[in-house]
Amino acid sequence: MTGNHALVRDGFWVFGYGSLIWNPGFEFTERRPATLSGYARSFCMWSIHHRGTPEAPGLVLALDEDERAQCHGLAFHVGPEVAEGTLAYLRERELVSSAYLEREVVLRLEDGRDQSALAYVVDPDHVQYTGALSLERQAEVIASAAGGRGPNCDYLFSTARHLAQIGMEDPELTELSDMVRHRLNA
Repeated sequence: MTGNHALVRDGFWVFGYGSLIWNPGFEFTERRPATLSGYARSFCMWSIHHRGTPEAPGLVLALDEDERAQCHGLAFHVGPEVAEGTLAYLRERELVSSAYLEREVVLRLEDGRDQSALAYVVDPDHVQYTGALSLERQAEVIASAAGGRGPNCDYLFSTARHLAQIGMEDPELTELSDMVRHRLNA
């Protein structure tokens, strides 16, 4: 990863693929659609803070390494004047339980440029890593879990809705949303 000094001095890009899309929580100077190759977006991390508890974990999205995959999301540019505070905020938010790893990745922006960016990817050796869960199991967990930032289903619904609104609908998240709604209305 690029040194902290360079990130703060020059500003940086960060890749949003889940809640950062609809709730970045930081100032940015530019936002562009982007694609990250070699990673898949999936509900592969137990959430024991934000969308679940240690006793009843929820699920949150993470980038899981997969050389055949591509993940569509948004790249945010953070200017140098707010870079230090934003980096601290992102680390507090994303590295709360050390289940994510901060990585420097290369994104393909919508205009065809390749851009180095920070991304938070799942640590497959961490106890919160779930591996591949069936959609049925994901729906079961997401329909019932809640944590410090609210019901797990709200996280799913917001992410799926915002991806569709920006023209990046994720068919698996759409199907999962339907499954969770069915469970909630049953």
